Parts: sequence; structure tokens; C-alpha cells
Amino acid sequence: MGKYFGTDGFRGETNVDLTVEHAYKVGRFIAWYYSQNIKEGERCTVVIGKDTRRSSYMFEYSLVAGLTASGADVYLLHVTTTPSVSYVVRTEGFSAGIMISASHNPYYDNGIKLLNSNGEKMEEEVILKIEDYIDGKIPELELATRENVGKTVDYTAGRNRYIGYLISIATKSFKSKKVALDCANGAAFTIAKSVFDALGAETLVINNKPDGTNINVNCGSTHMESLCELVKKEKCDIGFAYDGDADRCLAVDEDGNVVDGDAILYICGKYMKEKDSLSNNTVVTTVMSNLGLYKAFDKEGIKYEKTAVGDKYVYESMLKNGYNLGGEQSGHIIFSKHASTGDGILTSLKVMEVLLEKKESLKNLTKDLKIYPQLLKNVRVKDKNAAGEDSEVKAVVEEISKELADEGRILLRPSGTEPLIRIMVEAKTEDICNEYIEKVVKVMQKRELLV
Repeated sequence: MGKYFGTDGFRGETNVDLTVEHAYKVGRFIAWYYSQNIKEGERCTVVIGKDTRRSSYMFEYSLVAGLTASGADVYLLHVTTTPSVSYVVRTEGFSAGIMISASHNPYYDNGIKLLNSNGEKMEEEVILKIEDYIDGKIPELELATRENVGKTVDYTAGRNRYIGYLISIATKSFKSKKVALDCANGAAFTIAKSVFDALGAETLVINNKPDGTNINVNCGSTHMESLCELVKKEKCDIGFAYDGDADRCLAVDEDGNVVDGDAILYICGKYMKEKDSLSNNTVVTTVMSNLGLYKAFDKEGIKYEKTAVGDKYVYESMLKNGYNLGGEQSGHIIFSKHASTGDGILTSLKVMEVLLEKKESLKNLTKDLKIYPQLLKNVRVKDKNAAGEDSEVKAVVEEISKELADEGRILLRPSGTEPLIRIMVEAKTEDICNEYIEKVVKVMQKRELLV
């Protein structure tokens, strides 16, 4: 991770951590950089999407100013999802793509996600050059003049083609199903209902009236309570919740129980293995996936890989090794046959495929997956690297690991953005999890590592 960009773009509080000047410079450099590699007579083209935050328009205009000032033509998808930007870049020959969103963060945050010409997260070496330009370490770039100045194009047609693509992926009609959707007052509100309606579902939608400040507020994949109640009250077959930019999806079964990303990986991985379509018989997870998932995969004879936290790392492993299913507990699920990034709406369609093909309920499909209690505590420390490498802290973690054996696990990892150590414990009961977390915290206190 760089100075400004983390695993999921440049993200922070609007006009505090992320400003219009930052956005303008990102646009200037992206257009200049990608113009270096195009054929003579062609132009650099960049497609932009945004979520429903009040500040997204401000950043859109700043990016457009920077891009066109450096000579790029900019195509605006307007309010749309991150995976739709990825799809349009990948299928329509754009030089790069930009999504303006802070995902599941509150409305006062925003972010800039950068995609290369394959619709994948932009290469680290390019990101580092952008940061150098922002910090003035690269000389000022030449401005385009006369006919070389870029233009802006309304490109809602690209979003519509993406909707058509999603509809084409479904293998069966949804006519017999009653489906609830929570759009998080975010980008999914322009797409999700249209897709489910077109496929014949009886579609109930909540949190699809964004006002610029209500994105993710007590709704979406980070606040599932309203969707759980709706599914039970209206006797729906299933519910799906998206985050602000709809690159993640969590589900709700017919009894109102939350089905997280691990459970979705289990359902889809098992189904794909049965269909002989799971590449190398392997699912890619992150280190935060639940021990219960791995035990269930072992039982089914499904292999798995573990990466660092972040769908960026999941996708890198998939690309390198030829795997076609991977994701995170949080609901970033990647089906690489169809997409090069997590796609919440696509994920919901693939879950629907399993339900319809297997003729089973979501509750029944998850009955053999036994999730272990998992507790995560963020501990504020003076120096996260020193805390993580402290000899006594490492010793107590090793001792706990031995005690848990194959009936649990402990994981310590530093936060990527804050002076925190994240302590995660999985065990048979929450009491055991709490006991071991407090054991580690006491050692940190004794070693005077805490703030």
C-alpha cells in the first residue's frame, strides 16, 4: 500500500483526506500515462462511474477536468456500480476506468478506485507514480491544447449494456421466486431491481432512494437488520444486500438468517464442483475466512488457497493460478469467468442459479456449514509493527494456537490504515474467544505496547 492508495483505492474523508486537488492530479496523470502507449491517431479514453454520495459529483468534475486537460476523452456512466465500470472498460476497449466511491464507508468519506484496461485494479507501479505526481516528485505535465484537449461523453448506454450482460448470465427464469433487495441507498439502485424484474422475480426493494447522505446508513451489507425483517415479514424466498458501490453481496435465507461471504463461497464452490466447473477444484479465500468453511471444504474434497485480506489479493491469486472462484467473508465474491472484480449483483444471480438448479432453499443449502464463533478486537497501540513482533506477544499467540489445535485459531494482523493491531480468535464458544483475546491484550499491557 502507498501513501494515499490502499488495497481498494484512495479513500478518506471528503475535503480532509481526499480533496478536489487530489482528484484533479489523479486525472491529469492517468490521461498522460495512458496516452504514452496508444497508437498514433488514437486517443486515450477513460470511463468514469460514481456512487450516490453528495461529494461524488464534485470529484467527478475534478477528475474530468484533469483528464481532459491532459488530452483524454472521458465517458460518463453517471451513478453506477464498480463492477459495471470494470465490465465496460474490459469489453469496450477503454484505456482505463475510474470509480468514485468509498464502498461501505459513511457518506462523508469518498474514494477513487482505478482500473486498468482489463477492468482489474490498477498495477501498483502505476499507483506509486500517481502518488509521486501528487507529491510533486514528477515534473509538471504538459497541458493539451487546441484539438488535443479532451472531450466528455454521456455514456449511460454502457451501463445499460452491463444490465443486459447480467440478465444474459442467468440460467433460469426467477418467475417462481419472491426476492428482497437492499440497495444501501447506493449505486445498486440504478441496476439491481431492473435485473431481477427482467428475470421474472417478484422483487421487493428497500433503501433505493438515495439523497446523497443516506448511503449505507443502517442499511445494506453492513446493516442487515431491515432486510432480515423484510424477508420474514413478506415471506420471501431469499434476500440480497449490497454495499455502497455494489461490489459485495450478503444474503438472507427464508427464515431471516444472514448468509455471509464464506457461506456463499461454500454454496457456489460445492455446486461448481458438482458441475465439474470449479477450476483446479480450488476456492480462493482470505485469512479471515472462518475455520468452519475450511472444515466444510475438507469434507467436500474441495481445496482452498488463503491470501491477505483484500479482494485485490484474492483476484491476483486467481489470475496467477487459473482459479475461477474466490472471495471474502465480507461478500466480495469473484467469478472470474464473468468478471475481474467482486460483483454483488452477479453474486446474487449465481446464488439464485444454485437455488433454482438444486431446487433447494438457501437454508437447506447451508445446513452442513457449521460456522465457528469468531471475535475480532481492534487494539490501539503505540507502534503496530513493534507490537506485532514483540517476543512475548508472539509467544502467547503461539501458546494459544497450540491450545486451540484444530478446534480454533488465532490471528494477529496490523491495520493497513490505523495504529491498530487486529486480534481475531475463532473457537467453539464466544467465551473461549473472549478469554484468549483478553490474554493477548494483558500481555500487550504488561509490555507497555498500548496507547
